[in-house]
Amino acid sequence: MKKITIAELLSSKNILQEITVKGWVRTFRANRFIALNDGSTLNNIQCVVDFENTDEATLKRITTGAAIEIKGMLAESIGKGQSVEIQVSKITILGDCNPDEYPIQPKKHSLEFLRENAHLRIRTNTFSAVMRLRSALSFAVHKYFTENGFYNFHAPIITGSDAEGAGEMFQVSILDNINPPKTEEGKIDYSKDFFGKETNLTVSGQLEAETYAMALGKVYTFGPTFRAENSNTSRHLAEFWMIEPEVAFNNLDDNMDLAEDFIKSVITYVTINCKDDLAFLNDRLLQEDKTKPANERSEMSLIEKLNFVIENNFKRVSYTEAIDILRNCKPNKKKQFQYLIEDWGTDLQSEHERFLVEKHFKCPVILFDYPANIKAFYMRLNQDGKTVRAMDVLFPGIGEIVGGSQREERLDVLQQKIKDLNIDEKELWWYLDTRKFGTAEHSGFGLGFERLVQFVTGMGNIRDVIPYPRTPQNAEF
Repeated sequence: MKKITIAELLSSKNILQEITVKGWVRTFRANRFIALNDGSTLNNIQCVVDFENTDEATLKRITTGAAIEIKGMLAESIGKGQSVEIQVSKITILGDCNPDEYPIQPKKHSLEFLRENAHLRIRTNTFSAVMRLRSALSFAVHKYFTENGFYNFHAPIITGSDAEGAGEMFQVSILDNINPPKTEEGKIDYSKDFFGKETNLTVSGQLEAETYAMALGKVYTFGPTFRAENSNTSRHLAEFWMIEPEVAFNNLDDNMDLAEDFIKSVITYVTINCKDDLAFLNDRLLQEDKTKPANERSEMSLIEKLNFVIENNFKRVSYTEAIDILRNCKPNKKKQFQYLIEDWGTDLQSEHERFLVEKHFKCPVILFDYPANIKAFYMRLNQDGKTVRAMDVLFPGIGEIVGGSQREERLDVLQQKIKDLNIDEKELWWYLDTRKFGTAEHSGFGLGFERLVQFVTGMGNIRDVIPYPRTPQNAEF
C-alpha cells in the first residue's frame, strides 16, 4: 500500500479509502484520539483508535514523540476543525519515546529552552513552521534568479582575501597550535601551512562573483559565510547564509530595481504557498503582543507587514537627505535615540533605519550615496569625491536587510582606495585584473538570508531562524 503524507490526506477528496501513514504522536487523548504529524504540514491528522481491538501494551507505548505507523480508513470527520480523520485498523510502534525523559511535551516552552534543545525544537509547531518557510524562501530565491537569466555560482568558502576589509574572520589552519613553525622574524610561517599562505573562512562571495559576472553577465551566490564578530545581539550570527547577485553593465539604479523586485517576488511566493504556516505565526505574534505594554506592541500584524513590503514602492532617499531628516526629528532632538545624530558622516544604527521606515516614510526605504569612509573599498566613488554609489534596503521591524553598491570599475581609482586602506594589492591581483581586461560598470548586493527569514516569520531572534545557530561561546550540536 502506498504511503501518503498527512498534507495530502488533509486535502484528499477520496473518503473511505484504505491508507497507510507514518508520523510522530503529538498528543494521545482518552486512549482513543491520536494527533499525528509527519512534518509535511503544520496540521495534525486525528486518528481514532478502536481501543477494544488494540492490545494494552501497544496503547501504553503511544506517547508524545513516539514514531508510529497507522493503517486504516480515511473517513469524514464528525469533529470540529478538520474535514477528515483516520479510523484506525492497525498501529505499529516504530520508535518508542519515554515521556519521563522527552523534553518536548505538549505545553508552552520558552525559546531559550528550545535553543538548548535545538535538535528537538523542530518538533514544535513554531519551529516546524519557521523551517518550512525557510525552505520555501530558499526555493523562491533560486526560482527568481533562474527565471531571470542568472547563473548560480558557488563561491569558495576558504579564501585568502577579506572582502569587507573588517578583519573579523575565522582562520583556517592545520599548523600546530602550541608550537607552530616560525619565520626568522619570529612570526608564524604560513608557507608551511596547508595552503602555503594565511587563509580564512569567507565573509562574502562577492569578489569572486564579480569575476564571473564579467563573463557570464548575471550570476548569484547563495552560500554560507562567516564572521568572527563578538556580538551577542538578536540580529547577528557567526555563521549565516548570504544571497549575492552580481550583474555586469548594471548601475546603481538598476541595482536598486533588482533588489526591490527580488525581495517582493520571494515574499509574494511564500504568501501564496505557505498560508497555513504564516497564519500560525501571525496568530502567535498577535498573542505575544497582548502580553506587552501598549507602547511596545506592533502597529502591523505579520501578514500586514509582508503585504506592506509587497504593495509599497520602496522610497529612495540619499544618505544626506536621511541625515537631515534624522538630525531634525523629534526622537533626536529629545535625545530619545540611543545614538544621537549630530554630524554628516555618522554610521546609521538600527534605531535610525527603523525610524525612517516605520515613522517617517511609512514604507520600505532604500538609502544611497553613503560617505566613502564608512563603506567598503570596492564601492564606486562619486564625482564629489566623498560619497560612494552604495545602497541599503531598510525594512520595518528589522532595519537594514540588503547592502549593495555599484562596484568601482576604474583601475586607478580602485588601486588608490586599496592603498589608502593599507590593503595588500598583491592579495587582490586577480580582482584587479578584471579592471584591466574589458572593464565595465557592474553592480550587486548582499542579502543575509537569516534576516529575510526573520522578517518573514516574525521571529524576534535570528538564532531561531537557522537550524543550529553559531554564536560567541556556542557551537553546540
